[in-house]
Amino acid sequence: MKKTAFVTGANKGIGYEIVKQLGEAGWKVILGARSAERGEAAVSELTSKGLDIAFVQIDMGDLKSIERATNTITKNYQDLNLLINNAGMPGAFSSSFTETNEEDLRNAFEVNFFGMFRLNQRLFPFIKDNEGTIVNVSTDMASLDHMKNAGFALNAFDYNSSKTANNAMTVSMAYELRNKRAQVFAVTPGFTSTDLNGNAEGGKSKEAAAAIIVGYATDGKNHNGEFLDEKGVYAW
Repeated sequence: MKKTAFVTGANKGIGYEIVKQLGEAGWKVILGARSAERGEAAVSELTSKGLDIAFVQIDMGDLKSIERATNTITKNYQDLNLLINNAGMPGAFSSSFTETNEEDLRNAFEVNFFGMFRLNQRLFPFIKDNEGTIVNVSTDMASLDHMKNAGFALNAFDYNSSKTANNAMTVSMAYELRNKRAQVFAVTPGFTSTDLNGNAEGGKSKEAAAAIIVGYATDGKNHNGEFLDEKGVYAW
């Protein structure tokens, strides 16, 4: 029986590559994107390659959009057993705590934390019942250990703190599953050149970043409650 996955923020970048790689591995994938036009174009491109991809519009900053998307998924894809929360926004990518604007901080949390919270709460029961997996895509900079000890870190407080809050959500969700076969964990693909950072030079490719996430999502191992990078368990 074909497995079904839902990937958010997937019309481009790492999300698109995650959908592509899962499709190539034989999954049926629901591609989630804020823009219906861009999302449907991405689906057309992938289905032309013979992959089993469907589209669901979802705006992670809009509660009604999240409700519509989850209603569609729970009605039409009751076998859903993988959710990859890839969607996110950089905020203003403030350069320091001092220069962080409260409005930018709230905007980052609205999408990166509250949007993911709303989606996770609505799909968590399905994933749990289907003994599936939820992957919350994170960042090195969400790690308080990394920010304190790395020597060099991008001190973008608006973006970083919203992702640190997501890590706390991951731990809380995983705690509920400690005696279950379903699992929730976080993965950071590491520095990757994407639109999120203006395609900054020196990062890994989107394909390589996606392969790290897909690898952990499909390796058949129990990673419940872990924070992982390409080398293994990463410090919270």
